[in-house]
Amino acid sequence: MPKTDLYQSPDYYLLDELLSEEHLLIRKTVRDWVKKELSPIIEEHAQNATFPKQLLKGLAELGAFGPTIPVEYGGAGLDYIAYGIMMQEIERGDSGIRSTASVQGSLVMYPIYAYGSEEQRKKYLPKLASGEMMGCFGLTEPDHGSDPGGMTTNFKDMGDHYLLNGAKMWISNAPFADIAVVWAKSEAGKIHGLLVERGMEGFSTPETHNKWSLRASATGELVFDNVKILKGNLLPNVAGLKGPLGCLNQARYGIAWGALGCAMDCYDTALRYTKQRKQFGKPIAAFQLQQKKLAEMITEITKAQLLVWRLGILKNENRATPAQISMAKRNSVETAITIAREARQMLGGMGITGEYPIMRHMMNLESVITYEGTHDIHLLITGMDITGEDAFK
Repeated sequence: MPKTDLYQSPDYYLLDELLSEEHLLIRKTVRDWVKKELSPIIEEHAQNATFPKQLLKGLAELGAFGPTIPVEYGGAGLDYIAYGIMMQEIERGDSGIRSTASVQGSLVMYPIYAYGSEEQRKKYLPKLASGEMMGCFGLTEPDHGSDPGGMTTNFKDMGDHYLLNGAKMWISNAPFADIAVVWAKSEAGKIHGLLVERGMEGFSTPETHNKWSLRASATGELVFDNVKILKGNLLPNVAGLKGPLGCLNQARYGIAWGALGCAMDCYDTALRYTKQRKQFGKPIAAFQLQQKKLAEMITEITKAQLLVWRLGILKNENRATPAQISMAKRNSVETAITIAREARQMLGGMGITGEYPIMRHMMNLESVITYEGTHDIHLLITGMDITGEDAFK
C-alpha cells in the first residue's frame, strides 16, 4: 500500500507573495500530479532501477517539456519563474524524473528552437512538446567531461551528407530517445550540433547499469559508427562551444530550482518525523540539537529560495549571466545535499529505508552535484567572473 504524500513546502519568508496567481496555479497543478502519479511509484522504481515510462504522458500534459518554448511550436509559452517552479516540484518527487524533463526542454527543444532552422523547429518541436518524440543531449564523452572542447566525436563532409563517428557517455534519456542533439567537431575543428535520429545505421544507445544514483532515470551511451547524417540535420545557427554551453545554462537554471525541491522535501520529512518520534518521554523535536539542525535547514532553504527567485526575475529580463546561473546551481545542490545528510541522521535507521525519500534524494544528489558542471567547476566559474583570471588552464 503506497504511503500518502504529505509534503508541505516551507515558505519562511512568505515568498509566495512574490508569485503571480498563474505561478501558484502551475505549482499546485504540478504538485498534485507529483503526489498522485509520481510519489506512489517512485520508491519501487528506484529500488528496481527501472524508469517509469508511464509518467512521460503526464509530464507532457503538464507542459513540463519545453515550458518556455513559444506556443506556436507546441511549448507552453511560460516565463522562467514558472519553469523553475515546475522543475522544483518535479525534483521534489525525484531528481531522475526532473532530469528527463530538463533534458527534453532545455537540452533538446531549446537548441532546436534557438539554433535550428524554421523547418527543424516545425518538424521536431511540437512532437517533443507532446512527448510523441523523446530526446537526449550528447556532449560528455568517455575522456572529456569538464573540458568539452577536447571532444573527439567528429563528422566529415561527404558531399550530399555528413559521416559521424565517436561516442558520448552519461546521457540521460539515451536508452529510449528518438532523437539526439549531438555536438561534434567538423574537419575544420569547429563544434556543431547535429540531429541524430534513432534507426540511423551505425547509431546505438547502450544502457548504463549498476548506478547507485538516479536509479529511476534511464542513462546510456551514444555510439556513432559511420552514421550518415543528412545536411538538413545540422543546426545552422550556431558554431563553437557557445552552442552546447547555451543549452547547459538553460538546464542549470532548472537544476538551481529543482535541487532546492529535494532540500525542501528532506526538511519537511525531518520536521514531521521529529514531531512524531518520541525518545526519553518527549518528541525529539523538543531537543536542542534537533532544533539546531531544523533551524539551520530552514535558514539555508530560505536563502536559496531568494537566490533562485531573483535569478528567475533576471532570466525573464534576459539579464541573467552564465556565472550567476552557475552560482545558483552550485548553491542549491550544496544546500540540498547537506540537508539530505542531516535529515537522514535525524530519522536514524528509518532514514536509510525506502519508507522515506531521504536516502533516495541523497543518492540522486550525488549525480546532480556532478552533472552539467561539477561542483568545483562552478566554483571556478564564479572565481573567474569576479577576478578576471581563468583558473581552468
